Amino acid sequence: MARTPTNLKQLGVTGLRPYGPYVYEEFLPELRWPQAGRVYQEMADNDAVIGAIMYLAEMLIRGCTWEVQQCGNSDIDREAAKFLRECMNDMDMSWDNTICEILSMLVYGFSFHEIVYKVRRGPEETNSKYHSKYSDGRIGWRRLPCRAQTSLAEWEFDEEGDVKAFIQRCEPDFNTVRIPMTKGLLFRTRISKDNPEGKSLLRNAYRSWFFKKHFEEIEGIGIERDLAGFPVLTAPENLDLWNDEDPTMVKMRADAEQLVASVRRDSEEGMLLPHGWDLKLLTSGSSRQINIGETIERYDNRIAITMLSDIILIGNNRTGSFALADTKQSLLAAALQSQVSNIADVFNAFAVPKLFAMNDFPGLVDLPKIVPSGIQTPSVSEVALMLRAMGLNISKDKSLLSYLWHILGFPALTEETFNEVYAQQGENNNKRVPTQHEGDGTAINIDDPDDSAQKLLEQNDQRY
Repeated sequence: MARTPTNLKQLGVTGLRPYGPYVYEEFLPELRWPQAGRVYQEMADNDAVIGAIMYLAEMLIRGCTWEVQQCGNSDIDREAAKFLRECMNDMDMSWDNTICEILSMLVYGFSFHEIVYKVRRGPEETNSKYHSKYSDGRIGWRRLPCRAQTSLAEWEFDEEGDVKAFIQRCEPDFNTVRIPMTKGLLFRTRISKDNPEGKSLLRNAYRSWFFKKHFEEIEGIGIERDLAGFPVLTAPENLDLWNDEDPTMVKMRADAEQLVASVRRDSEEGMLLPHGWDLKLLTSGSSRQINIGETIERYDNRIAITMLSDIILIGNNRTGSFALADTKQSLLAAALQSQVSNIADVFNAFAVPKLFAMNDFPGLVDLPKIVPSGIQTPSVSEVALMLRAMGLNISKDKSLLSYLWHILGFPALTEETFNEVYAQQGENNNKRVPTQHEGDGTAINIDDPDDSAQKLLEQNDQRY
């Protein structure tokens, strides 16, 4: 029976609007690349609230630990996982700093990184192309440097609308460099229509930031004028400053206007006027109908809300509660955790397969994966309450004990310590009689579900 031929041609399109080498998904011209880079940089570097949010996000994500998870129990699986872990810790830039570079995607919407390889020939090599902690001759990561978003000149698309290359044009020589996607990693905050530019976390805060910026400038001007006064310069009656046909009057009027505009209160204040000229400083003498400080504060709140980071403003106006702060912290942690998982997915889908394609691991079926830890860990009281409710004997579970040690900030639990301390403790607990004595010496079976003392203990757990 003849097989039906399969149509491998792509018929539809994503709906992305690329015109030539540029993407026109953004309806505001000032937020289209490459112009958008300067706007987002100003927002991140010149706004106190946005700067605090970006710093908070970076520090929370930086606290994650990145582990390598092997996909099998064979020797080749363990060797592959060890090799990947070595490559992560054998780059010119540390792994944590590389992650911080990738987090620039939170500001700009995307972060493009070129993959630079090296041959591992040992620590004695002076050439960075061969210098490594290891001398097995394998190919590893030399560095994963970021290519600045502000250096983006254009994108290169193929006939099906897929991105093929990142075109860079950067100071000081402004040479055009083409970096193919096969030699790079593209990290994005979100993927919509396969847009290579992603979407900046600051995009929804742009309108509030725009108005806040201008209101702060107006507030500064208003404060200065209220302190210095509104200058009014009166000329003598016999001078016709508005006579445009007299060059002397034209020059005198220009000097007078410049004098009025340059009135400032500082250490060098003062002026000298000829006879007949009069300078007065008028003050408002009353309060404003609009409190511009409250207006700016409202826009600060909107900026923080759009980024799920209004936790930084709790208590600013003597409002908020512990329960509210805990909820907002959980929302922020969940949002950042998704971005961390997004970064790990890009590594596992592109960087790791390319790395193992250059090295020989015979018999390896599945590749190891880079796995991040959680951003928010449960408190010790929450873990203790859960373990008691489940009735687990943690002295027999080494993995669970290791996790508890990690939460408490203890050193890593070794196999020797576990066997010497906890394994013996577990045996002693199994031999112990499950009774508890009251003040009068009466024995109480703590395994009895109807025991009143146990019920009282459970009721006290509600304080958590």
